[in-house]
Amino acid sequence: MRKILHADCDCFYAAVEMRDNPALRDIPLAIGGTREQRGVIATCNYPARAYGIHSAMPTARALRLCPHLTLLPGDFDKYRAVSRQLQDIFHELTPVIEPLSLDEAFLDVTDVENFQGSATWMAQWLKRECLARTGITVSVGVAPAKFLAKIASDWEKPDGLTVIPPEQVDTFVATLPVHKLHGVGPATAARLEALGIATCSDLRRLPFERLIDEFGKFGRRLFELARGIDERPVRTERERKSISVETTFEQDLPDLSSAQQALAPLCERLKERLARYGQPPLAGLFVKVRFDDFSLTTLESRGLPAAPESFSQLLEQAWSRAHRPVRLLGVGARLIPEEARQQLPLPL
Repeated sequence: MRKILHADCDCFYAAVEMRDNPALRDIPLAIGGTREQRGVIATCNYPARAYGIHSAMPTARALRLCPHLTLLPGDFDKYRAVSRQLQDIFHELTPVIEPLSLDEAFLDVTDVENFQGSATWMAQWLKRECLARTGITVSVGVAPAKFLAKIASDWEKPDGLTVIPPEQVDTFVATLPVHKLHGVGPATAARLEALGIATCSDLRRLPFERLIDEFGKFGRRLFELARGIDERPVRTERERKSISVETTFEQDLPDLSSAQQALAPLCERLKERLARYGQPPLAGLFVKVRFDDFSLTTLESRGLPAAPESFSQLLEQAWSRAHRPVRLLGVGARLIPEEARQQLPLPL
């Protein structure tokens, strides 16, 4: 039986700023771009969340919800430095760590013999040391599977510690809302709701064959998660699946022609990024468009060369879905998985 921790800092960027300036602790605070630059909120503290503000929200809307919101641009060099301190503490506990971002990570402590092998005691130590050495509170979930550990870390935020012992997994999962399952986004959640499925207990009543018919390969995943099964290991090296660049414009691009003109510098930036990653073999290209009404569309294609003409073709098709001014434009490339790359024929 595995022992997995999921460590997740509470409102990380805001927490670092509050640590360095205690006057910010009890007032609504957000880190993000300005309203004038069409920015979005990267994160916010809990006083700001009381007003309904959340990450990825447009700054303009956040300021409408809370006109006295304190907005900071963010100091990512400082955040990365704190993240390295946290990672050093994680590595004192176990070498088997899968970072997910600057402020969260999975830790496999199955083979750790310290703390008499108790994952709960390890989590308590981790929280205590992170706070003492960095001034940042960390919520930790403990469970025998990755998706459960991640759910557990969010269960009692902020500064939470939730443990799901192996013998309680079945009971815990049975009452879990299906939208909490790993990989279930809004579209899948809506389809499950249409089938009358709200909890994992409901999901367990659907036959395996019906899940495959309804959701394809993901049906197997749903079948397993509804029973608390998640065999994904904690990976010390995460494989990059795509490379992309994007821009949010200060003024909406009014039509397709202006969007096409804005495409060239994005393609050049993507070309430079691909070069920095050693020109990895590509599985496909995609264009991402967010319109002025905040609706988002992404169009992908396989077999096209990574050239401006290819992205122009994809952009034309993506724009035709809404025929609206463009707020954000992005271009990217899907990478061939490492395992598949090893099976590619060698060049002559």
